[in-house]
Amino acid sequence: MALSRRSLLLGSAAALPLSLTGTLPATAAGWNLKWNPTPSSTGLRAFEGIEDDRADSHPSATHIYVSGDSYRFDMHTQDRDTSTDRQRNEVRGMRQSGNVVDIFNGQTWRITYSMYIPTSLKATTTFTHIMQTKMPGLGSAPVTVMSLRRHGSVPKIEFKVTEGNVLVGAVDLAPLQNRWIDTEVEIKAGDGSNGRLRWVVRNGGTTVIDTTKTGVDTWLGDRLRPKWGIYRSLGDTSGSLQNCHLLLRNLKAYKYE
Repeated sequence: MALSRRSLLLGSAAALPLSLTGTLPATAAGWNLKWNPTPSSTGLRAFEGIEDDRADSHPSATHIYVSGDSYRFDMHTQDRDTSTDRQRNEVRGMRQSGNVVDIFNGQTWRITYSMYIPTSLKATTTFTHIMQTKMPGLGSAPVTVMSLRRHGSVPKIEFKVTEGNVLVGAVDLAPLQNRWIDTEVEIKAGDGSNGRLRWVVRNGGTTVIDTTKTGVDTWLGDRLRPKWGIYRSLGDTSGSLQNCHLLLRNLKAYKYE
């Protein structure tokens, strides 16, 4: 016997779970992948912009390029930025399928990747940043920085929120060099005390640090974008500046929504 149209409709509806109020439940919030470049195919199109020897101080060299399954950043002692007291070979921003991926005020994002820091890339007494988040535009201070810095005589990798000079965390650098390590930066973009920052470093199956700072300022204005590479001061007094490189792979960005 054929089912009536009413029975079919009731049967379809019965397959959908309803709340006590008779409405369909809201979709649970979660992490949605928004950026996942593949170096071999995406190349440097994965980024919004490239800052490779902006002062043309070393024109015979290419400092930022794809190397196998990784992005490689080279730095030589002769390299200079447009501000001649420092060096900068970085990429900025994220592009997915040709479109810029933006981080806006109030949003929460998680950026994950693997990095290889050789012993030639050393912690310094002044700044050596290997990852930043910044508002676009000349002259704007970074919002957050991941840096290689000497704490006394001990080389560390650290993460800071720039406003208020808030140290999120720091761990010994030496055990993490000459091997692939994984890092995770989870940032809620928020002005004043509305921001939050979580930083994770993993060495193989070991979590080296997993720390969170709340009530921090992670917003300047317009939009926020990450930067990667080597950006360091020439004012180091420890003799740690030498030719070096940094490797990154498996870069991904997720938005919580």
